[in-house]
Amino acid sequence: MIELTRQVEFSASHRLHNTALDEARNLELFGICNNPHGHGHNYVLDVTLRGDVDPETGMLLDLNRLCALLEEQIVRQLDHKHLNHDVTWLEGRVTTAENVAAAMWERLAPRLDGKLYRLRLYESRQNFVDYYGPAGAPVAR
Repeated sequence: MIELTRQVEFSASHRLHNTALDEARNLELFGICNNPHGHGHNYVLDVTLRGDVDPETGMLLDLNRLCALLEEQIVRQLDHKHLNHDVTWLEGRVTTAENVAAAMWERLAPRLDGKLYRLRLYESRQNFVDYYGPAGAPVAR
């Protein structure tokens, strides 16, 4: 059993806003992060795979394949975008780091042969979330 992590970075803006609530409640809940014009972050995403090394290749997964997947499914989709307006797969979600990580999981997991173990999304150097998928962190074998 081995874990392999690849890191990518992107810059994006967003507004913490729940369309089911009125403006006053959104401001109460999200404060300055509810700025109507949004605010930005330099995000860092750690994508950790877990599994057995293939005896034929000596790899858990070809890093070239992982890099291309992350570029296509995450970086190109999010870099220099407004998460609330420009990213269709985030529509209907409050764009917290928690919800963005869950949406990323939905995009990546089906393409990683059951090897996706954890997403760690840094919204800043001080703030990050870990997401282990809808079932939570798997028990070690």
